[in-house]
Amino acid sequence: MHPAVHAKTRPERPAYIMAGSGETVTYKELDERSNQGAHLFRSLGLKAGDVIALLLENHPRYFEIAWAAQRAGLYYTCISSKLSAGEVEYIVGDCGAQALITSAGVGPVVDELPALLPGVKLFMVGQTREPYLSFEAARAAFPATPIADETAGTDMLYSSGTTGRPKGIKPPLTGAAIDEPNALVMMAQGLFGFTPDSVYISPAPLYHAAPLRWTMAVQRLGGTVIVMEKFDPETTLALIEKHKADVGQFVPTHFVRMLKLPKEVREKYDVSSMRSAVHAAAPCPIPVKEEMIAWWGPVLNEYYAGSEGNGFCFINSTDWLTHKGSVGRAVTSPLHICGEDGEEVPPRTEGVVYFASEQPLAYHNAPEKVAESTNQHGWTTLGDVGWVDEDGFLYLTDRKSFMIISGGVNIYPQELENLLITHPKVADAAVVGAPDEEMGEKVVAVVQPMEGIEADDDLRAELMAFSRANLSHVKTPKVIDFMEELPRHATGKLYKRLIRDAYWGKKESRIV
Repeated sequence: MHPAVHAKTRPERPAYIMAGSGETVTYKELDERSNQGAHLFRSLGLKAGDVIALLLENHPRYFEIAWAAQRAGLYYTCISSKLSAGEVEYIVGDCGAQALITSAGVGPVVDELPALLPGVKLFMVGQTREPYLSFEAARAAFPATPIADETAGTDMLYSSGTTGRPKGIKPPLTGAAIDEPNALVMMAQGLFGFTPDSVYISPAPLYHAAPLRWTMAVQRLGGTVIVMEKFDPETTLALIEKHKADVGQFVPTHFVRMLKLPKEVREKYDVSSMRSAVHAAAPCPIPVKEEMIAWWGPVLNEYYAGSEGNGFCFINSTDWLTHKGSVGRAVTSPLHICGEDGEEVPPRTEGVVYFASEQPLAYHNAPEKVAESTNQHGWTTLGDVGWVDEDGFLYLTDRKSFMIISGGVNIYPQELENLLITHPKVADAAVVGAPDEEMGEKVVAVVQPMEGIEADDDLRAELMAFSRANLSHVKTPKVIDFMEELPRHATGKLYKRLIRDAYWGKKESRIV
């Protein structure tokens, strides 16, 4: 279960294909280039347990660098290409990276970094400018055979920062062989139907945990990854048809945007090759998932988990159709719903979602985050609120940090967001609490209209009436505002903190 194995048995099979350029890298090429990269890292003095950082868009060299680090026993920290120089400086410093690999495609931020990162070895892929060294040229000086002391490294990723400054997640290294058994690969095969012949479509940025880990799992199996440089709904359908993709990982935002294509556009493409459309990262509105299953068939497989790896829930389409709205049953660690006192509550009672995992949380340089996420039983939480039914299926209500308290009533924004996104004139929606003298907080809906729809009082009145017709008055918005585009992470997560802070008069902070 490693690209090195497939380089021997299926050397000419594409390990990945860049969707836009069509550039193809075979398993033989991936193996040789990652071997050279591992030699390069050793020449820089990097030993097992050290850290490198990648600041890249979805670039053809991404996997070559990640696998080089993996087989050299390094941690590889993948950083969002959308961050400011100061935010990159924070992550590089916090994780202790000794080398940074970036590209001119990231933009002007790369020119600010050298002054902020003294002592860090700086490389660029593709077109290079000083003081960066060419990663490809440096790598080419080394042999394409394995280093003598191969050992398994892993990713060290940072939370997306939707509610605050990102935290690094640093799992312990095992010291095992580079092809040691991998739990995600086993789930990819057993739960999601991935095979060595799979063609996997990846529409999301590789710096995020799910796209990075799923694509590398495909390459452990020997499948082919189709890497989209940027998501586009119609292009996604065209790529599925062109490459006969049978598996892929999506977020609900991808589904919404594909469903809102004109019917005649959707019907142009043959997507019948899809056997397993994996989705997670954000709650999927029930009508959206119903429409996707009606369109693609019962191939949607949902999971709920975090980069922290403390728990994993899974549900296939068949079970979902009889438990609509659920994100599944626990697979890896026992699931518990707890009240404010940390004690377990009965089925169908809302509470904080905890997992009784044998794997402790591993937030880097953040013992306070570990402590606040762990209860008296040693169970750990990602901060989500939900409930379980009598069959053990989990239903998420929202994140605890997004709860609105209006007149002493707890209101979770997700329900209203899920409703608004189904309206034909709405492209995206966020619901936050804003200050209110009488009630403490009031419900505010911030809507991104569909292209060509006027953001005016008529639309505001239409959406207000739509909300009141479908939800109790307590949950309906008191204010509806409009934004040209909501601040949403490319993986689908909404930076609700930035929207909420604007209503509370807080200085806007950069998305991290």
